[in-house]
Amino acid sequence: MRIWGIFGVEQHLKKHKKIYAMQLATIFLGFIIFGISENIKGPAIPRIQFDFMLNEAQLGTLLSLNALGYLLACSFTAFLTRIWGIKIVSIAAFGAMLLSGVFIYFSHSYPLFASSYFLMYIGNGMLEIALAILGARIFVKNTGMMMNLSHGFYGLSSTVAPLIATGLMSVTVFGHTLDWRGMYLVMLSLSILPIILAWRSSFPGDDLSQEERVPFKQLMRDPVLWFMVLILSFGVVSELAVGGWLVNFLEKAYKWDTVTASGMLSAFFLCFALARIVLGPVTDKIGFNLSLIIFSAFSAICTFLAIWGGEAFAFLFAVAGIGIAMIYPTVMAFIAKRYPTSSDTAITFTVTLMGIGCVVGNYMIGIIIELVKQLYEADTQIGLLRGLQAGYGFIGLCAAICAVFSFILYMRLKKRKELI
Repeated sequence: MRIWGIFGVEQHLKKHKKIYAMQLATIFLGFIIFGISENIKGPAIPRIQFDFMLNEAQLGTLLSLNALGYLLACSFTAFLTRIWGIKIVSIAAFGAMLLSGVFIYFSHSYPLFASSYFLMYIGNGMLEIALAILGARIFVKNTGMMMNLSHGFYGLSSTVAPLIATGLMSVTVFGHTLDWRGMYLVMLSLSILPIILAWRSSFPGDDLSQEERVPFKQLMRDPVLWFMVLILSFGVVSELAVGGWLVNFLEKAYKWDTVTASGMLSAFFLCFALARIVLGPVTDKIGFNLSLIIFSAFSAICTFLAIWGGEAFAFLFAVAGIGIAMIYPTVMAFIAKRYPTSSDTAITFTVTLMGIGCVVGNYMIGIIIELVKQLYEADTQIGLLRGLQAGYGFIGLCAAICAVFSFILYMRLKKRKELI
């Protein structure tokens, strides 16, 4: 009997390890696809802008409208998760991105393209919430390290995505150049891989009773959660804006060619990915609150120095990725620790309001560029340069504001002995 008991335990452990491996593979692959879908736009945006004859303000508006799709998805994903379960929601998110790639390929009018891009951001928003909820449920030990490691896969895919996208746009298949439309189709078709993994896996937490959750109204009365909203909003605006504006900045301000400019964007995401992989344990050691102050301030300083120093200091745009990379996963780890039984609700609330910040942020960058260009005469190179510097300076300012709010929260929690 004892032998059969031991054998049964061993079988149970093997099954548990297999399930955990499938869960990890789904999360890691999910972040890889997420990084690809978010950051192939860098090299594509100048061509999209040319094809549809958009100015910087219109481009900023396009990115803001797409962020609205992301925001919309964030607002209903947690609700769908409680009804369908995290497995079906994850598959639906990947499916939306796969479909958007098909629609983008056939979008030869601006309304169809904008609608297809909007659908991709619906998928992105659903996926971000799903992956954050999965991480909060699965990573109960070494939370900071595991959150940063999983988000590190986002950074790794973001590192190679601009270079692969640049290469694919010049590939010819059966006498037809893929260009940016074909590139989106090929890259987003990779979503089929995590769909297969998610379908074959199972995920924890869907059976948690309503009584065990912290009521939504009680969460809303916690000022700390609102600080998380502010920190995450300014941090993520600073992070995501780089993918949309860095290549554009380097090409137009310094006359870099697309390959070189895309290489700098890849360098940013290489620093971004390595920081999450290597520095994740540091956040567990020094605490999540202190980490947010240090890393957001570092990113702001690097960005401002890169703008002030001109082309010779352009490498600091990439180095800034080390700091800003740590903000999102550290906030998610903080939420998972502070609200263990209601992490899905807290994450959804925080990320949804963060989405509003992303909408406003992208819009502000485009408007700032146009306004400063007008001050220096819009059609001059110096006007374009100063406009782009001012717009990118707003990205650095967002990181600096993130550091300020992180410091205020740190002092508040330290006084109450609630630092995490």
